[in-house]
Amino acid sequence: MLLIDRLYEKKLHKIKPRTDRGKYRKLFLRIAQNRNPRGNTIRKAVKELLTGLKNNIKSIHRLLNTKPKGLRILTPKEYKYLLVIQTVYDQQKSMLENRSHQLADRIVSLHQPHVRPIVRGKLNAKVEFGAKIQLTLMNGFVFLDEFSWDAFNEGKCLLSSVEKYKERWGYYPQIVLADKIYCNRENRKALKELKIVLKAKPLGRPKAGEPSSVSPGERNPIESKFGQAKVKYGLNRIIARLDLTSKSWVACIVLVLNLVKLAQSSPLCSYGFSQCRRENSNLMGNYHSYQAKRAA
Repeated sequence: MLLIDRLYEKKLHKIKPRTDRGKYRKLFLRIAQNRNPRGNTIRKAVKELLTGLKNNIKSIHRLLNTKPKGLRILTPKEYKYLLVIQTVYDQQKSMLENRSHQLADRIVSLHQPHVRPIVRGKLNAKVEFGAKIQLTLMNGFVFLDEFSWDAFNEGKCLLSSVEKYKERWGYYPQIVLADKIYCNRENRKALKELKIVLKAKPLGRPKAGEPSSVSPGERNPIESKFGQAKVKYGLNRIIARLDLTSKSWVACIVLVLNLVKLAQSSPLCSYGFSQCRRENSNLMGNYHSYQAKRAA
């Protein structure tokens, strides 16, 4: 509709094409604000919205045909939006006709067409939107091995991470500590052939009285890195719109994690960190004593 407003010229076109934006806006809100709409109601609304979108796309092409420059009058950003809108129309029409809710490379955002829905099954968010990454940890330093907007099975990425480890350091790791999803039969067999020890629970039912080979706290370092990146450096709040910008943002967060680890390993920086902790503890102690006196 904004493209129609942008392309329309009263002297050239005289009559402005109808958009019915108020009508379709009310229809959308009536469905979106309904907590439990019926399937037939949703299908009927989607069909009507697609009809309006189809008419608007036709109006845009008619206006472009009357322009001397044609598509060249659009800016690269507007041309991209036009292509994305047409793709969304084709996808939604295909899903409506096939009575399906799934589609390969489904676009869920006009501003970020590269973002894909990832089903997580969590209590608060069954579906998440964002990039999926895989990190590896060695001696406290983090490496970004996988970055994808599409959902992928982490179990198939273990061997590629092992090969990347060899590219970085020139040899394979002696021990690999991974989550349960990585420890399938294929990965266990491949690591055994490479003479790499996999520290994980053995397959099958655990025997009674047999101690576990992996303690629950051994994977805490890599889990804490995710927590540190999200809480302190905003890994769960990436607001970049472009694909490359988002990748750069995530890579910079990983770089900061490594710089903090490197700074902590320096004797001078360790002294500085300890001094800051001591001063902060003194300030907090003074604050609590002040609050206690004020309450008394």
